[in-house]
Amino acid sequence: MAKVAEKQVVVNEIKEKLEKASSAVLVDARGLTVAEDTALRKQLREAGVTYKVYKNTLVKRAIEGTEFESLKDLLEGPSAIAISKSEATTPASIICKFAKTNDKLEVKGGVVEGAFYDAKGVEVPGKHPVSDHQFCSCYQADRREAGSIIWFMIGIWQLRKTAA
Repeated sequence: MAKVAEKQVVVNEIKEKLEKASSAVLVDARGLTVAEDTALRKQLREAGVTYKVYKNTLVKRAIEGTEFESLKDLLEGPSAIAISKSEATTPASIICKFAKTNDKLEVKGGVVEGAFYDAKGVEVPGKHPVSDHQFCSCYQADRREAGSIIWFMIGIWQLRKTAA
């Protein structure tokens, strides 16, 4: 019974961190030297990002029913999770920058502002360290413009159809 209680404490710890989180990025850090891992941890800590290795089964239990549940399929093999409560793009930015110089660090994927990104997708918010508000505003503006263009083209098509 003691082991179950200990595991529940860890699950609750992960849940608590994720409740207030704006993003989480999963990585496989196998092969990094102690110095490289320490350097990565230092960069993340200075940016206010929590970085820790947990058992995959405990993370799976903690993310059930949350916006981070889409990470469940990525929890295979050794995994470390970087969690940010403030700036959503910070973990992706730091990890992607670090991975460029250390090919042993493998980005698995992440959730940024509720949106799931695979390993390649994590690079996108990581390349553009803009604020969450700017990122969302640009995305929404692009969606509105695309919607306007589509409705305009549908209108032209219907006019041509009725004129013929």
